[in-house]
Amino acid sequence: MRVVVTGATGGIGSWIVDHLAGEGHEVLGVDLERPSGERKNATFLAGDLTDQGTAWELIDTADPDAVVHCAGIPAMGIRSGGETFETNVLSTYHVLEAAGRANAEVVWTSSESTYGMPFAATPPLPDYLPIDEAHPKRPEDPYGTSKLVGELLAERTVRAFDVPVTSIRPSWVSYPGSRQLAEVREAFDPETAERSGNFWSYVDVRDLASLVEAALETDREGHEAYLAVAAENYLGRPTAETIETVFGDLPADCALEGEESAFTTAKARKELGWEPEYTWREAEQEPSRDPSFLDG
Repeated sequence: MRVVVTGATGGIGSWIVDHLAGEGHEVLGVDLERPSGERKNATFLAGDLTDQGTAWELIDTADPDAVVHCAGIPAMGIRSGGETFETNVLSTYHVLEAAGRANAEVVWTSSESTYGMPFAATPPLPDYLPIDEAHPKRPEDPYGTSKLVGELLAERTVRAFDVPVTSIRPSWVSYPGSRQLAEVREAFDPETAERSGNFWSYVDVRDLASLVEAALETDREGHEAYLAVAAENYLGRPTAETIETVFGDLPADCALEGEESAFTTAKARKELGWEPEYTWREAEQEPSRDPSFLDG
């Protein structure tokens, strides 16, 4: 396939470029700046995707079979709320519109933040556990709201252009050799811990990349959303017991067992044949690394 990947030098986008290129796909990576290195089966262009003309020209010229949209501001606390919302919504609109006009399938990174819990001032309990794709979306912050708007744009793109669009909702993305999860886990005390809006869930970036590929390889129509989450929490503790201790309660409908993630990936397993492969226990023992084209 010819695939355009936006956000190609970012944490998620760079691993998706590396994965798809490694599988033999012809990849065009787009970001605000080009990387210093090279990658077989991949070329790179610089462009600001909040500019309609730039987004349309880059995608039209590439004539892709698919577009994987990862560009944007990836969380709260990096830029102002208004800039986060504007950047994410504008870039998503322009990229999806251009992909639709090019008759290209779209996979893009939405977020678990659409549910409204991760960046809430006081994270609420979900309506039920484990959380699935059908759980109500109630974003309280500009980032989560921008992703919910993106999913509405995805549905509009399907109606306007009759191309399939997949919204991937990752949890906290972890990388080989990263100590971020370990630092939270090692300092964690359930008696004093603050509420976690994602209930200590995560996903390894390599599993996220394989889920994107699974979505691209599955013959689908319309718009579908899929959670991208590891099978277990990153605390190494029973999930329901931990939530109950920290939050002071559990939803009446709770079917979690052991360290099972608070988010379920049953839909992706059933419809895409995807299973998360990597766990924090293995990944933290690996050397820290980025895709080689970022290092020059």
